[in-house]
This record gives sequence, C-alpha cells and structure tokens, in this order.
Amino acid sequence: MRMPRTRAVLVPDQGALALSEDYFRSAHHLRAEQVTHTLVIEDGEARALRVPLIVRPIEGTPYRDAISPYGFPGGALDGLSDVSKDAVDWTGTELVSIFVRDRVSGPRCFAGGTERNEVFFIDPRLPVAFREMHYRHIRRNTRLGFVSTASQARSAPREEREGFQAAYRQTMLREKASPRYFFSDAYFDELFLSPCAWLVTAHAPQGGVASSALCVHSDGMLHYYLGGTVDAHLARSPAKNVFGMLAELCSRLGVPLHLGGGIRPGDSLEQFKRSLSNASSRLLTHELICEPSVYARLSEGHTGSDFFPSYRAPRG
Repeated sequence: MRMPRTRAVLVPDQGALALSEDYFRSAHHLRAEQVTHTLVIEDGEARALRVPLIVRPIEGTPYRDAISPYGFPGGALDGLSDVSKDAVDWTGTELVSIFVRDRVSGPRCFAGGTERNEVFFIDPRLPVAFREMHYRHIRRNTRLGFVSTASQARSAPREEREGFQAAYRQTMLREKASPRYFFSDAYFDELFLSPCAWLVTAHAPQGGVASSALCVHSDGMLHYYLGGTVDAHLARSPAKNVFGMLAELCSRLGVPLHLGGGIRPGDSLEQFKRSLSNASSRLLTHELICEPSVYARLSEGHTGSDFFPSYRAPRG
C-alpha cells in the first residue's frame, strides 16, 4: 500500500498555528518580528510540524520566499520532527525557498541541516569557572560601586528598560551593525511585556545603566538575546558583571544559559563568550528549495557563496 506523501501548506495566520509558551514562538515575539504565516507540514497520519515564517516578495519578480523570525524558533512539534526535506511535497507553499532557523538543542524540524557558527553555554549542572581576569574585573567593579540586578523585564523600572535600549543601540553603532539590528521601540515594547523575558543590569556607581542584557526563556533554556554597554563605561567592562549575574540567574532557574557566539568565527566576541562558557554546540539551519527551476534561474550569477537564498546574497 502506498503511503501518503508528507505535504506542506502555507497558512496566512501571522504564525498563530505555531504559537507556544516558549519565547521564540510566543505571540510577543511573532508580533515583534511581524511574522506573516505558518508553514504546516502534515504526514497524513495526524502528525504535524508548524513553523512560523515571514513571507517576502522577491523584488523584481512575481515570486515569494520565506524566512524564520530572528532567534531560534524551530517549529511547534505535533508528533512530527526530523522530517526529511526530500520527502515533502513543497508545491502547495507557492514559495521559491524557505530559510529555517532551528532550535539551539532538542528535537529538530528537519533531518540534516547546515551547521553554522559555534555557540556557547553556561550549564549550571557542570562546574562554572570564569577566567580569573573576569572575576578580578567583577570584584573591582563591585568595589567601585557597580551594582547588578536581575528581574523579569515586565516588572523592571522604566529607567532600566530605557537604559537597556540606550546601551544596546550605542553598542550597535560602535559595531557598525546592519540596519536589521536597530529594532524599533514597538519591538522592544513587545519584548518587555513578555513573561519569558528577563532584564539583567549593571548599574553605574553614579546611577544609570552601565551595561545590560535582555534574556528570554525558550525551549528549556535561558537565551542571552540582546545586550550592550554604554560608551561612557566601556573601559570598566561592566558587561562582565552582567554575565556574572546571568550565571547566578540560570543557576537559580535551574536551566542552561545560551550565550550565543561571535559575529565572525574567531572574533573577540566569540573568544569572550568561550571564556565564560562550560559547554558549546553549533547552530543549525535548514535551506529548503521549493521550486528548484525557479531558484536556479533567480540564482544565476550569484554562485560562489554559502548565503541562502543565493539570489539574495549581498553584492560586492
């Protein structure tokens, strides 16, 4: 007897079918990221996988493609995971391609996948030992009057929330980050209202926020999501006090802390996070080509890069 083939459909529901209590599939995150659809994959045996997506027009063409929201959303697993991409009938999506960011750990949306940059963890079940230099800087800052706090973001004082935004934006300007990382006030409002979000702050001796991190609880771990240090306090490295408090918070909550990785392999940010961590892994993504002939035609002249989809690769 021939088994029904796994099929994919696209539902224009702003991600409602993929909702869960985990931050990266929560209503707050999907609204902030302006998710437009849910990719629903069913195997004909009442099992399904539901992936939130942002569907986009492909400029200059009548076609569309899609991408997961920022972060590590994976999908809502309703009895279906590690799906073989080759076993899916993608024609019902009417998309050229889909780029999926999977969970950091745990069950995956699709089998295989592409290993991306290395990411780091502080696992409270393992010995936690920062470098002695980090401890020394944390103790020095404490003596100077820096004070670290942690609270759920929705109950944090307005001054802390505004201070976090200032520290984050100053950091993005220093790093010459792409426009994608300059989030709107509405984006931050959604983040701050989430019951899954925590704000960890290093307060300067004279008052005000010196460094801050916004963390979110999702899929069994705390994720360092966004953070930064204000220009005036860079010399004292108050971010080390923030990470010290983060280590205490994840221990208190009994979950690992996902620190993320660097911007580029081997850069100073990666080295710093490696020096704080006691475990590591690799991010996993899935590159799905739904219309191979259209994808090939659009990608002409864009070869030689691992960017996906290749027809969106930056020029120059």
